[in-house]
Amino acid sequence: MKLHRLTRTAGATVAVLALSATLAACGSDDTTKPAADKAGSSDSGMTSDSPSTGNTGSTDAGAQTFGSGCAKIPTSGAGSFDGMVKDPVATAASNNPLLSTLVTAVTSIDGLADTLNGAAALTVFAPYNDAFGAIPPKDLNAMVSEGKTKGQNSALYKVLAHHVLGANDDPTAVAGKQKTLLGDELTIAGDPQSGMTVSDGTVTAKVLCGNIPTANATVYVIDKVLTGVK
Repeated sequence: MKLHRLTRTAGATVAVLALSATLAACGSDDTTKPAADKAGSSDSGMTSDSPSTGNTGSTDAGAQTFGSGCAKIPTSGAGSFDGMVKDPVATAASNNPLLSTLVTAVTSIDGLADTLNGAAALTVFAPYNDAFGAIPPKDLNAMVSEGKTKGQNSALYKVLAHHVLGANDDPTAVAGKQKTLLGDELTIAGDPQSGMTVSDGTVTAKVLCGNIPTANATVYVIDKVLTGVK
């Protein structure tokens, strides 16, 4: 899918403005680390096999995580489960090498990382690097460039907001139909034992590693970018 072909309807514009107001109300004093140098970087080690419960580490913060991809999360340092739980979500993601392309996208939009960090409670479906790698580099680079110039009026902003919920949901609470911060809906199906998926009606992604705690959000690493923005 060529992401730069996403249309901007009047309804979507209203939704973006509403999202801006919602996030701005949260406020923020936190900052993230610089983005990765290349928006097209990827990590090919994580697979989209059906998730299995548990994780390979012995950390308390990772005790309730699930999915086969959790084995690829660093076992120590700021990008580990124990490290990520100490930081708000944008900072936590910036420390995780599997999410460097997502961080590049977020930080291309001025102020968005700080706003996410300052939110009281979020759930983030975070595409890992290879999910972005499936998008033609020309299209991805164009979206990142547009994000830098148009900010919250860009197609990239809409795509990113389409991956975020305004509540901090564990696997039980997140199941079913959920409204995103863009104002549209995602459908989350399955459970930690059988595996979970998230769908926007156009793209269905598998949860590779779910229920990752950060200081203000729960993160679910997914294997595809949800591009079906209405």
